[in-house]
Amino acid sequence: MSEDKKNNTPETVTASPQAASTYNPTSSGSAATTVAKDVYGADKRGGQAGGRGRGRGGRRDDRSKDDMEQRILEIARVTRVMAGGKRMNFRACVAIGDKKGNVGVGLGKGADVTMAVNKAVNRAKKVMVKVPIVKETIPHAVLHKMGAARVMLKPAKQGRGVIAGGVTRIIMELAGVKNVTSKTLGSKNKINNARCTIGALQALRVADTK
Repeated sequence: MSEDKKNNTPETVTASPQAASTYNPTSSGSAATTVAKDVYGADKRGGQAGGRGRGRGGRRDDRSKDDMEQRILEIARVTRVMAGGKRMNFRACVAIGDKKGNVGVGLGKGADVTMAVNKAVNRAKKVMVKVPIVKETIPHAVLHKMGAARVMLKPAKQGRGVIAGGVTRIIMELAGVKNVTSKTLGSKNKINNARCTIGALQALRVADTK
């Protein structure tokens, strides 16, 4: 075997199949190095630029992390009848909020409690509502009805605190309302009361001062 063939053999072995198909044995060593650089993306946007893009994406993920606080309203074990037996799952109702006027309630099901809670949190983030807060309370009284559940909310003076029970109290605390008076009427179902409370908060309006 000649000296030229011995020098060209390592270059064709280290290159990928794409480089091998485009490699010319009669070319010089510098041309083969250029082919290898193009294959591995050292001089293209897919290599160095792609690395920089991944770095920027990581920073965006860090900035997008929110300080939402989550509270579990209810966890229940549910059964679904299927062919050949019953399948057991868990259902979780979770409320999340930043105590700055943003709050949401989500429902999720999963094979275990952790999966159900994660699904509920993800769904709650998609249905977040903005609560208008005036002097640490709601702007006006509201009575909302949803199915058999009814929730009444009234503004309160400073220092009064959150006078509420059950899921309504949790949602108000997560929304950041520090003074409010509420009453839950009708249904005792926690999920229906939570949805009714969110509906009552959505019905709040602030007077336009313009």
